[in-house]
Amino acid sequence: MKEIKRIAVSTGGGDCPGLNAVIRAVVKSSVNLGWEVIGIQKGFEGLLHTDMAKSLHPRDVAGILNIGGTILGTTNRGNPFQLEVKVGNKTVTKDVSNDVVKGFKKLKLDALIAIGGDGTLKIARDLAMKGIPIIGVPKTIDNDLEATVITFGFDTAVSNATDALDKLQSTAESHERTMVVEVMGRYAGWIALNSGIAGGADVILIPEIPFDIEKVCRKIKERYKEPKKYGIVVVAEAAKMKEGKMFTKECKDKGRQEPLLGGVAQYVATEIHDRTGVETRSMVLGHLQRGGTPTTFDRLVATRFGCAAVRLVQKGEFGRMVCLRPPEVLSVTLEEAVSKMKSVPLNCDSIVSARQMGISFGD
Repeated sequence: MKEIKRIAVSTGGGDCPGLNAVIRAVVKSSVNLGWEVIGIQKGFEGLLHTDMAKSLHPRDVAGILNIGGTILGTTNRGNPFQLEVKVGNKTVTKDVSNDVVKGFKKLKLDALIAIGGDGTLKIARDLAMKGIPIIGVPKTIDNDLEATVITFGFDTAVSNATDALDKLQSTAESHERTMVVEVMGRYAGWIALNSGIAGGADVILIPEIPFDIEKVCRKIKERYKEPKKYGIVVVAEAAKMKEGKMFTKECKDKGRQEPLLGGVAQYVATEIHDRTGVETRSMVLGHLQRGGTPTTFDRLVATRFGCAAVRLVQKGEFGRMVCLRPPEVLSVTLEEAVSKMKSVPLNCDSIVSARQMGISFGD
């Protein structure tokens, strides 16, 4: 096996609490092995423009453990296999992955640790097939990667959403209103489910359970028969109606690969008001969920993931992603890591417990 002397670390996709904790763990554990660490800025784009790479030393990662975001910057538009570039007056899609490989070699790297969600990890898998020795670290607030029990960033996002619900309860009760709160999560309902239960929601709408708006309204009517007349509805951004309709917004970003989700909270709030007469307001938490200080849990998982990734490099076990299988941090192939999205099981304990407590899922 080739002796490891110089490795790189990158962050791709959406920002996420805990990214800096991974970078810190990679740098500190690598330097302790006598390796040099290079930070690749703005995802894989930093391998196309190698002047964006910079050496990382322990002093560079001091004090970043509790800081959200990423000191390396990130992007969700940097797929080198489908990169949009301008040719004259036209924008065309090009495969520049060979240039990424050239950039990797130009920087004289022995390995790359790529931190990201399913999009970044799919790119990492494809780059591994092109010969780059690469290790993946799972990052997403959505918790939708099947290969790991949990991803770092998720706990912070749920905590942020729950904190918002706690604050909304007081204003909802004061005005006897129903508050409809839209949370992130893409096509999985983990954030909505966990924050909804923890935040005392009356209704939780998730993509895995298509909802009937009439049944949602029926639950709100029941809620207003109680002494405290207010309601809390938590809606995942990709929640869909029983007819199959999913709510999306117009997106002017031509480089976006997926539909821009959003608008379901406004729809639900309008329908509740029109059908029940209850004063209703909608709110979209948006990027508030993915910002701020990572929780203790996310800092710990992120640190363990970073150190585990370095151990895989040390063993020469490339083309793999670290994953949490409590109580251990293990690894799976990148192919397995991105093969399946993790949806909320309809018979999971959280849903069963929520139904026991009278929470409606609109079904």
